[in-house]
Amino acid sequence: MTFSKIILHSVLYSSFIFGIFFHSNVSAEKEIKNLDKIREAIAQRIEDVGEYKIQPSPIKGLYMVVTPPRILYISEDANYIIEGDITNIITGENLTSGYRNAARYAAVDALKDTMIIFSPPKDKIKHIITVFTDVDCYYCRKLHKEVGEFNRLGIQVRYLAYPRQGIGSASYDKAVTVWCSKDKKTALTRTKNGEKLKSIKCDNPVAKHFALGNLLGVRGTPAIILENGQLYPGYIPAARLSQALNQAKAQAFK
Repeated sequence: MTFSKIILHSVLYSSFIFGIFFHSNVSAEKEIKNLDKIREAIAQRIEDVGEYKIQPSPIKGLYMVVTPPRILYISEDANYIIEGDITNIITGENLTSGYRNAARYAAVDALKDTMIIFSPPKDKIKHIITVFTDVDCYYCRKLHKEVGEFNRLGIQVRYLAYPRQGIGSASYDKAVTVWCSKDKKTALTRTKNGEKLKSIKCDNPVAKHFALGNLLGVRGTPAIILENGQLYPGYIPAARLSQALNQAKAQAFK
Protein backbone atom coordinates (compact mmCIF):
# COMPACT_ATOMS: atom_id res chain seq x y z
CA MET A 1 0.00 0.00 0.00
CA THR A 2 1.41 3.40 -0.96
CA PHE A 3 1.95 6.20 1.56
CA SER A 4 -0.94 8.20 0.02
CA LYS A 5 -3.31 5.23 0.34
CA ILE A 6 -2.26 4.68 3.95
CA ILE A 7 -3.05 8.33 4.73
CA LEU A 8 -6.36 8.17 2.83
CA HIS A 9 -7.54 5.00 4.59
CA SER A 10 -6.60 6.37 7.98
CA VAL A 11 -8.31 9.74 7.40
CA LEU A 12 -11.54 8.15 6.17
CA TYR A 13 -11.73 5.66 9.05
CA SER A 14 -10.56 8.04 11.75
CA SER A 15 -12.99 10.80 10.74
CA PHE A 16 -15.80 8.43 11.76
CA ILE A 17 -14.05 7.35 14.96
CA PHE A 18 -13.30 10.96 15.94
CA GLY A 19 -17.01 11.73 15.79
CA ILE A 20 -17.72 8.93 18.22
CA PHE A 21 -14.74 9.67 20.48
CA PHE A 22 -15.18 13.40 20.91
CA HIS A 23 -18.98 13.56 20.88
CA SER A 24 -19.94 10.50 22.92
CA ASN A 25 -22.77 11.19 25.32
CA VAL A 26 -22.23 10.68 29.05
CA SER A 27 -25.67 9.04 29.12
CA ALA A 28 -24.11 6.02 27.39
CA GLU A 29 -22.55 5.08 30.73
CA LYS A 30 -26.04 4.41 32.06
CA GLU A 31 -26.07 1.32 29.84
CA ILE A 32 -22.92 -0.08 31.45
CA LYS A 33 -23.43 -2.77 34.05
CA ASN A 34 -21.43 -2.70 37.29
CA LEU A 35 -20.25 0.83 36.56
CA ASP A 36 -19.20 1.55 40.14
CA LYS A 37 -17.26 -1.71 40.37
CA ILE A 38 -15.58 -1.01 37.05
CA ARG A 39 -14.58 2.49 38.14
CA GLU A 40 -13.14 1.07 41.36
CA ALA A 41 -11.11 -1.49 39.39
CA ILE A 42 -9.78 1.19 37.06
CA ALA A 43 -8.71 3.37 40.00
CA GLN A 44 -6.95 0.44 41.69
CA ARG A 45 -5.38 -1.32 38.72
CA ILE A 46 -4.51 1.27 36.08
CA GLU A 47 -1.49 3.41 36.94
CA ASP A 48 -1.59 7.18 36.35
CA VAL A 49 -5.14 7.06 35.06
CA GLY A 50 -6.47 10.53 34.39
CA GLU A 51 -9.72 11.42 32.69
CA TYR A 52 -11.31 8.49 30.90
CA LYS A 53 -14.46 7.36 29.14
CA ILE A 54 -16.10 3.96 29.34
CA GLN A 55 -18.13 2.71 26.41
CA PRO A 56 -19.31 -0.60 24.92
CA SER A 57 -16.89 -2.51 22.72
CA PRO A 58 -17.75 -4.73 19.74
CA ILE A 59 -17.52 -7.77 22.05
CA LYS A 60 -20.40 -8.51 24.39
CA GLY A 61 -19.38 -8.31 28.05
CA LEU A 62 -16.29 -6.24 27.31
CA TYR A 63 -16.10 -2.45 27.68
CA MET A 64 -13.62 -0.03 26.17
CA VAL A 65 -11.77 2.37 28.48
CA VAL A 66 -10.45 5.43 26.64
CA THR A 67 -7.78 7.15 28.73
CA PRO A 68 -5.64 9.20 26.32
CA PRO A 69 -3.35 8.09 24.87
CA ARG A 70 -4.26 4.54 25.90
CA ILE A 71 -7.10 2.25 24.89
CA LEU A 72 -7.89 -0.53 27.35
CA TYR A 73 -10.66 -3.08 27.71
CA ILE A 74 -12.30 -4.24 30.94
CA SER A 75 -14.67 -7.13 31.48
CA GLU A 76 -18.22 -6.55 32.61
CA ASP A 77 -17.48 -8.19 35.97
CA ALA A 78 -14.39 -5.93 36.37
CA ASN A 79 -12.14 -8.97 36.90
CA TYR A 80 -10.07 -8.60 33.74
CA ILE A 81 -8.26 -5.69 32.11
CA ILE A 82 -6.80 -6.09 28.63
CA GLU A 83 -4.46 -3.80 26.72
CA GLY A 84 -4.29 -4.70 23.03
CA ASP A 85 -6.12 -4.62 19.71
CA ILE A 86 -9.41 -6.22 18.74
CA THR A 87 -9.46 -7.48 15.16
CA ASN A 88 -12.47 -8.75 13.24
CA ILE A 89 -11.29 -12.13 11.94
CA ILE A 90 -13.81 -12.13 9.09
CA THR A 91 -13.03 -8.67 7.70
CA GLY A 92 -9.47 -8.29 9.00
CA GLU A 93 -10.39 -4.83 10.30
CA ASN A 94 -8.56 -3.55 13.37
CA LEU A 95 -11.38 -2.22 15.54
CA THR A 96 -9.06 -0.53 18.04
CA SER A 97 -6.71 1.54 15.87
CA GLY A 98 -9.13 4.36 15.09
CA TYR A 99 -9.94 4.88 18.76
CA ARG A 100 -6.24 4.74 19.61
CA ASN A 101 -5.49 7.40 16.99
CA ALA A 102 -8.18 9.65 18.46
CA ALA A 103 -6.84 9.09 21.98
CA ARG A 104 -3.27 9.75 20.78
CA TYR A 105 -4.24 13.07 19.23
CA ALA A 106 -6.19 14.11 22.33
CA ALA A 107 -3.13 13.44 24.51
CA VAL A 108 -0.81 15.35 22.19
CA ASP A 109 -3.16 18.27 21.67
CA ALA A 110 -3.45 18.71 25.44
CA LEU A 111 0.18 19.94 25.35
CA LYS A 112 -0.30 22.46 22.54
CA ASP A 113 0.46 25.40 24.83
CA THR A 114 3.96 23.98 25.37
CA MET A 115 4.74 23.39 21.69
CA ILE A 116 7.00 25.43 19.42
CA ILE A 117 4.83 26.20 16.43
CA PHE A 118 5.75 27.28 12.91
CA SER A 119 2.59 28.28 11.12
CA PRO A 120 1.29 29.88 7.96
CA PRO A 121 -1.27 32.67 8.46
CA LYS A 122 -4.34 31.38 10.27
CA ASP A 123 -6.55 31.66 7.20
CA LYS A 124 -4.01 29.68 5.14
CA ILE A 125 -3.79 26.61 7.43
CA LYS A 126 -4.92 23.47 5.61
CA HIS A 127 -3.37 20.82 7.83
CA ILE A 128 -1.60 20.50 11.19
CA ILE A 129 1.21 18.07 11.97
CA THR A 130 2.77 17.52 15.37
CA VAL A 131 6.40 16.41 15.36
CA PHE A 132 8.41 14.79 18.15
CA THR A 133 11.90 16.09 17.44
CA ASP A 134 15.47 15.61 18.63
CA VAL A 135 17.56 18.74 18.02
CA ASP A 136 20.59 16.60 17.05
CA CYS A 137 18.75 14.15 14.79
CA TYR A 138 19.85 14.32 11.12
CA TYR A 139 16.40 13.73 9.65
CA CYS A 140 14.82 16.10 12.17
CA ARG A 141 17.17 18.79 10.89
CA LYS A 142 16.34 17.81 7.32
CA LEU A 143 12.62 18.19 8.03
CA HIS A 144 13.18 21.52 9.77
CA LYS A 145 14.99 22.90 6.73
CA GLU A 146 11.68 22.43 4.91
CA VAL A 147 9.53 24.08 7.56
CA GLY A 148 9.12 27.16 5.36
CA GLU A 149 7.90 24.92 2.54
CA PHE A 150 5.51 23.14 4.90
CA ASN A 151 4.07 26.53 5.84
CA ARG A 152 3.90 27.66 2.21
CA LEU A 153 1.86 24.55 1.46
CA GLY A 154 -0.54 25.38 4.29
CA ILE A 155 0.83 22.93 6.85
CA GLN A 156 1.32 24.10 10.42
CA VAL A 157 4.24 22.35 12.15
CA ARG A 158 4.00 21.90 15.93
CA TYR A 159 7.09 20.64 17.76
CA LEU A 160 7.37 18.53 20.89
CA ALA A 161 10.78 17.58 22.29
CA TYR A 162 12.00 14.00 22.19
CA PRO A 163 15.72 13.74 23.06
CA ARG A 164 16.37 10.15 22.03
CA GLN A 165 19.22 9.59 24.51
CA GLY A 166 16.91 10.43 27.38
CA ILE A 167 16.73 12.77 30.35
CA GLY A 168 20.10 14.32 31.21
CA SER A 169 21.67 13.70 27.80
CA ALA A 170 23.37 16.42 25.78
CA SER A 171 20.38 16.56 23.42
CA TYR A 172 18.05 16.88 26.39
CA ASP A 173 20.06 19.84 27.74
CA LYS A 174 19.98 21.51 24.32
CA ALA A 175 16.20 21.03 24.13
CA VAL A 176 15.80 22.57 27.59
CA THR A 177 17.80 25.60 26.43
CA VAL A 178 15.58 25.92 23.36
CA TRP A 179 12.33 25.68 25.33
CA CYS A 180 13.67 28.12 27.94
CA SER A 181 14.68 30.71 25.35
CA LYS A 182 12.70 33.89 24.95
CA ASP A 183 12.52 33.38 21.18
CA LYS A 184 11.98 29.64 21.03
CA LYS A 185 11.52 29.41 17.28
CA THR A 186 14.82 31.14 16.56
CA ALA A 187 16.59 29.11 19.24
CA LEU A 188 15.28 25.87 17.77
CA THR A 189 16.37 26.83 14.25
CA ARG A 190 19.82 27.91 15.37
CA THR A 191 20.30 24.70 17.38
CA LYS A 192 19.17 22.53 14.48
CA ASN A 193 21.67 24.41 12.30
CA GLY A 194 24.42 23.20 14.62
CA GLU A 195 24.95 26.37 16.66
CA LYS A 196 25.83 25.93 20.31
CA LEU A 197 23.68 28.21 22.43
CA LYS A 198 24.46 29.31 25.95
CA SER A 199 22.81 26.89 28.35
CA ILE A 200 19.58 28.11 29.95
CA LYS A 201 17.51 26.34 32.58
CA CYS A 202 13.94 27.03 33.63
CA ASP A 203 10.69 25.28 34.42
CA ASN A 204 10.24 23.51 31.08
CA PRO A 205 8.09 20.80 29.44
CA VAL A 206 10.86 18.73 27.83
CA ALA A 207 10.65 15.82 30.29
CA LYS A 208 6.86 15.80 29.95
CA HIS A 209 7.15 15.72 26.15
CA PHE A 210 9.65 12.87 26.36
CA ALA A 211 7.43 10.87 28.72
CA LEU A 212 4.44 11.28 26.43
CA GLY A 213 6.50 10.21 23.43
CA ASN A 214 7.50 7.03 25.26
CA LEU A 215 3.88 6.39 26.22
CA LEU A 216 2.85 6.79 22.58
CA GLY A 217 5.50 4.36 21.41
CA VAL A 218 7.85 6.86 19.78
CA ARG A 219 11.14 5.06 19.14
CA GLY A 220 12.86 7.40 16.71
CA THR A 221 12.68 10.90 15.36
CA PRO A 222 11.14 12.68 13.68
CA ALA A 223 7.85 11.08 14.66
CA ILE A 224 4.94 12.81 12.96
CA ILE A 225 1.38 12.78 14.25
CA LEU A 226 -1.30 13.76 11.78
CA GLU A 227 -4.58 15.48 12.60
CA ASN A 228 -6.36 12.12 12.63
CA GLY A 229 -3.96 10.86 15.30
CA GLN A 230 -2.02 8.54 13.01
CA LEU A 231 1.63 8.21 14.01
CA TYR A 232 4.06 8.19 11.09
CA PRO A 233 7.70 7.46 12.00
CA GLY A 234 10.36 9.14 9.92
CA TYR A 235 11.04 12.05 7.61
CA ILE A 236 8.50 12.92 4.92
CA PRO A 237 9.25 15.61 2.29
CA ALA A 238 6.86 18.56 2.54
CA ALA A 239 5.54 18.21 -1.02
CA ARG A 240 4.83 14.49 -0.62
CA LEU A 241 3.02 14.89 2.69
CA SER A 242 1.01 17.86 1.43
CA GLN A 243 -0.13 15.96 -1.65
CA ALA A 244 -1.19 12.93 0.38
CA LEU A 245 -3.06 15.02 2.95
CA ASN A 246 -4.82 17.09 0.31
CA GLN A 247 -5.93 13.97 -1.56
CA ALA A 248 -7.16 12.32 1.62
CA LYS A 249 -9.05 15.43 2.72
CA ALA A 250 -10.72 15.81 -0.69
CA GLN A 251 -11.75 12.14 -0.69
CA ALA A 252 -13.08 12.34 2.86
CA PHE A 253 -15.49 15.15 1.93
CA LYS A 254 -16.85 13.53 -1.24
